[in-house]
Amino acid sequence: MARNGLNSSSKPAEDFTKSKINKENLQKIKGLLKYLRPYKTKFLTGMVFLLLSSIVGLSFPAIIQVMVDVAVNKAPKYGLPNSINTIGLIAFILLFFQSFVSFFRIRLFVEVAEKSLADIRRDTYFKMITLPMNFFANRRVGELNSRISSDLSQIQDTLTTTLAEMIRQIILLVGGIVILVLISGKLTLFLLCVLPIVVVAGVFFGKALRKVSRNAQDKLAESNTIVEETLQGISNVKAFVNEAFEVKRYDKSLREVVQIALKGANYRGAFASFIVFCLFGAIMGVLWYGTSLVQNGDLSVGDLLGYVFYSFFVGAAMGSFPELYANVQKAIGASERVLEILAEENEAISIHETNHQIKKVIKGDLTFNDTHFYYPSRKDIQVLDGVSFTAKAGEKVAIVGPSGAGKSTIASLILQFYYLQNGEILFDNQPAKSFDLTDIRNQVAIVPQDVLLFGGTIKENIAYGKLTASDEEIELAAKRANAHQFITGFPESYETVVGERGVKLSGGQRQRIAIARALLKDPAILILDEATSSLDSESERLVQEALEVLMKGRTSIIIAHRLSTIREADKIIVLDKGKIVESGNHQELLLVEDGLYKHLSALQFEI
Repeated sequence: MARNGLNSSSKPAEDFTKSKINKENLQKIKGLLKYLRPYKTKFLTGMVFLLLSSIVGLSFPAIIQVMVDVAVNKAPKYGLPNSINTIGLIAFILLFFQSFVSFFRIRLFVEVAEKSLADIRRDTYFKMITLPMNFFANRRVGELNSRISSDLSQIQDTLTTTLAEMIRQIILLVGGIVILVLISGKLTLFLLCVLPIVVVAGVFFGKALRKVSRNAQDKLAESNTIVEETLQGISNVKAFVNEAFEVKRYDKSLREVVQIALKGANYRGAFASFIVFCLFGAIMGVLWYGTSLVQNGDLSVGDLLGYVFYSFFVGAAMGSFPELYANVQKAIGASERVLEILAEENEAISIHETNHQIKKVIKGDLTFNDTHFYYPSRKDIQVLDGVSFTAKAGEKVAIVGPSGAGKSTIASLILQFYYLQNGEILFDNQPAKSFDLTDIRNQVAIVPQDVLLFGGTIKENIAYGKLTASDEEIELAAKRANAHQFITGFPESYETVVGERGVKLSGGQRQRIAIARALLKDPAILILDEATSSLDSESERLVQEALEVLMKGRTSIIIAHRLSTIREADKIIVLDKGKIVESGNHQELLLVEDGLYKHLSALQFEI
């Protein structure tokens, strides 16, 4: 399992801590805001309900103010009637109206956020699985999983609650200040003296909170990666009795998250204390100054009471901004990471291509013409160096050689997982680039050494080769792959759940399901990547029989360590250090004095 931190190709964590609300970042997140467009009517309706709810909320202190004035025989303001009962009835009507619009405001915002986030998740997932193989070579599964889960959840929280709450608090803040000025300019001037101090403190604490939040998010992603890696390699963990080591490693990562979270709590606590002292201290000052104005006849008791209520509105709105601002910062940081993935150039595959319709048929001729290749992440190692060979339709071509000679790389290049730096690959004497990528992969099948089965049923795993296959087609493919007998031996037969990565099945059983899957696909070109090298003799015999059926009538590229399995091949290509050093059939290569194939064959015979 990998032990390194986030790879060098990922954006460093400290860069994300600098995410802030500015023109550049707002331009960046426009790519995510486009997902709101299909639901803009509901979003705008929700905004109207939000506006109405906030305005009605602002009216309650005014009603209380008038109630008190009427109670002390003072003429009511704002055109309200001179009756406490009537004013109380109006208050309850407004309360019911606010409850009504609040329900629909929340309902609409949640619907828009959930649907748009589902669209973002779908597109991010689709983008991920259609990115070139080199992208996955440079990233860890846990890191990518974090983008789909925690980062998008952060964006979801912002769209569902933070954005609406921020707009609501702005309305309450601005509306409250306007009403405060209308009630008493002297008191408002006194109250607003504290604002510059709060703003400066807000900038300072906001920066600190942003950095801490970003660090906490990155550390949490690292701890999630440890869990992902450990569970994927659980057999290795248990085999080496490293459970305690993994728990300590995970615990250490979690403690780092806790330390960062506590640091953030210190900042939040200090800011909250500061807000309490400044704002609510100011309100106490307002009460002191306001009562002196009432005493002098410059202000009514109702005005003072209404002013205090509106002061609470303004104070609460200002107090909520640091937390809301921190959430927006986190959402912007998360957006940047998601947008990084969405901005990657993916392979030419459509989200709607599920029927596997072939536009350009491949008969089976395959040519490697002076091919040179190195992996983009390891440019200093030339994997293929001028490799040229031809496999005619229906031929069996075996590729042998020492480990690291480039055998499996040829399989990846046929499937167009990677692209050559020099030379070309031809299908039916036409360049690979003249075919759609989906056409090539729909007509090439691979049976690897380490078969990956999905966690569903045997039937679903076989049908992965042809999603539209009927039960009869699946059963016929299983019979031809020597798999039907052991499948029907299970109580649930084809509905047997294979478990994570197929752990409930033996290696030979997994291989035969993979062969059935390939048979169902009916490819023009078949790649067998050491398909029998890890099997016992009985399993190998059954798999070899199934492979003979699978290879019949189609071009087969056989990558093998066991030379006994390729003696009947039409052509054997011997690779060494990325170059073809020998080529011919089994008998011809055995006659080459000091030949690599003869040497390898002699070694295996001795063994």
